[in-house]
Amino acid sequence: MAEKKEIIPPQYDVNAKWDACLDVTVERFGYSSLGGAFVGLLLFRRPLSRWACVAFGAGIGIGSAYTQCSQLFGASPAKQPSPKFSESPDSHQGHG
Repeated sequence: MAEKKEIIPPQYDVNAKWDACLDVTVERFGYSSLGGAFVGLLLFRRPLSRWACVAFGAGIGIGSAYTQCSQLFGASPAKQPSPKFSESPDSHQGHG
């Protein structure tokens, strides 16, 4: 007997979005941590400074992945209302 498979539109396929999100997170975390380790080895002598550089790189990677994942799921990470500018009647009159 043949199984009937439902075809889910890409915008509603949550499993594919989570897979892509996890992939992006692991990739960016790893690459940015390695980049931070490389910069730490080049610039710093103390182990604490090197680990701080690795942690900074990892934070950049996680933040970048968070932004990408929130765009995948259709929301902005920090959605703030845009300022409303109103035209005042005084702005159209001349000063002279």
